[in-house]
Parts: sequence; structure tokens; C-alpha cells
Amino acid sequence: MVQENGHEVVSYSLVPDDPACIRDLISRLIDEDVDVIVTSGGTGLSPDDVTIEAISPLFHKEIQGFGEYFRYLSIGQIGSSVVLTRACAGIADNKVIFCIPGSPNAVDLAFSEVILPEAGHILKHLGKVA
Repeated sequence: MVQENGHEVVSYSLVPDDPACIRDLISRLIDEDVDVIVTSGGTGLSPDDVTIEAISPLFHKEIQGFGEYFRYLSIGQIGSSVVLTRACAGIADNKVIFCIPGSPNAVDLAFSEVILPEAGHILKHLGKVA
């Protein structure tokens, strides 16, 4: 879906549910020539869901509207279970980071309805797109 919309996938990694591994990977990606970073999984409430704890300390600014809007859109798919997701987004070193749930439906929804339509707009506000 990303490539079909004219963007390049620069990196893809699978990491264990370990905060240090997740934070190290995201820190390395922040230092690379990428504009948008998306994580999938680890946004729920189980003890293994540590993505938010690993990444949110890296945010200079949070984009609260992303999580709010994503949950709003998800109601049609999963109803009141939207309260279980901690999907979030933020800015770290002028990069946009989205943390989304790992279910295929959630990934499709996040990309098609929010990330792809809004990433360019966010980057424009960061001064990265003319």
C-alpha cells in the first residue's frame, strides 16, 4: 500500500517485545534518512505490549489526534474494544513516528485512512515538504 501510493519502504524489521530492542531500532531509524517510521504491534494492554513505553520517551511532541482519530475510525470494526488500543504518534528529531496495532485490519485502516493521507501534511508542518 505504501509503494502503491508512491512512497518507498526503506527498512523493515521484526523485533522481540523488548523495550530496549524496540527503542534501539527506532533510535537508529531516527538517525537515518527517513521521514516516517511506523511500528505495528505492542500497543495493547498485555504485559508483552511495550512498544509505547519504548518509543514515547523519544517523542519531542505527541500527535494526540492520531490516536483519537484512529480509535474513532476503529469503532466500526471492533466496537467498544477500541479502548484497548494505545495507538499513538509523535515527532522525534523531525521524524514522524506512528505506533499502530498489529492486526491486519488495524494496519490497513491506519495506513489507508490516516497515515497515507496525512503524513505529507504533517511533514509540511515540520518544514520537510514544499
